[in-house]
Amino acid sequence: MLQFGDELTLFSVVFVVVLLGTRSAVWPTVLTASLYLFLVMFRFPQVPSSRARQVLRPASGASSSGASAVAHRGGGHDAPENTIAAIRAASENGATGVELDLEFTADGVPILMHDDTVDRTTNGSGPLSKLLFSELRKLDAAAKHRLSDRFRGEKVPTLQEAVEECIKRQLTIYFDVKGHPDEAAAALKELFQKYSVLYNTSIVCSFEPKVIYRMRQADPNVVTALTHRPWSLSRFGDGTPRFSSAWKHHWMQVLDVLLDWAHHHLLWNLCGISAFLVQKNFVSPDYVQYWAARGVEVVGWTVNTAVEKQYYQQLLKINYITDSLVEDCDPHY
Repeated sequence: MLQFGDELTLFSVVFVVVLLGTRSAVWPTVLTASLYLFLVMFRFPQVPSSRARQVLRPASGASSSGASAVAHRGGGHDAPENTIAAIRAASENGATGVELDLEFTADGVPILMHDDTVDRTTNGSGPLSKLLFSELRKLDAAAKHRLSDRFRGEKVPTLQEAVEECIKRQLTIYFDVKGHPDEAAAALKELFQKYSVLYNTSIVCSFEPKVIYRMRQADPNVVTALTHRPWSLSRFGDGTPRFSSAWKHHWMQVLDVLLDWAHHHLLWNLCGISAFLVQKNFVSPDYVQYWAARGVEVVGWTVNTAVEKQYYQQLLKINYITDSLVEDCDPHY
């Protein structure tokens, strides 16, 4: 259920906004009641807190504070991102889990890759939507990595290959889904049915609420999370504006405010998430407590220096996602 404070905020805002716009008490009442009924009828409850905690606070590999280090894209600084080599390196370097990006080839094979093109990380070029898996498999996934000589010839793995490696190494998996909500939900559901251990060792995450809602529809027993960075529609991660047009920039800022409000007061409850993944600059003790009161864990990303990691481990005592388990590296937004 919604927390009392959330109920009061959500329904009061809706009522007041519609009241100001219509100057009538009838329509605000009807719309507010409709929203309440919508939430009651279509929301997904959170998975049991005991199982969510098993996923988010695994005993194995966690520090004394309970905070776990999760390797971003498998630990893209230490090994080629989203590869079996990265998963192995993350395990050997002490990660409790790995964050992996799910994408699809032109022939519908679920694979690991962050971008929708192969240009940045491989020796190939072009969009994934134009490449068959047989063509993708010929590429060198280590070609653009700083340690390319050490990992030369590393292949882009299938989702199943990556999952099997993580299970073998007892790593928690953060499945980061960029899009394709229907395809992703179907592929992940099949994996969860094939490897039941995933229910207690993995979480499905996305910036897109539709992805998480589809996942809960496909299998309501899966632990899920929304990913969020304030001002993501109007600004890049380093703070620079996305758009040169002042009008478009300000319009996107308005949408950013609405999205932020929806994440914190509506979408988290509708989807029944167990965790909220937030860009590290916006995480504080008060913010962690805000979500804890709603039964939701906060996970920070991307935490890349020893000082930041110490802050997460000793003060915040929450999980964090990092590009490197062995040394400081550049900021990653």
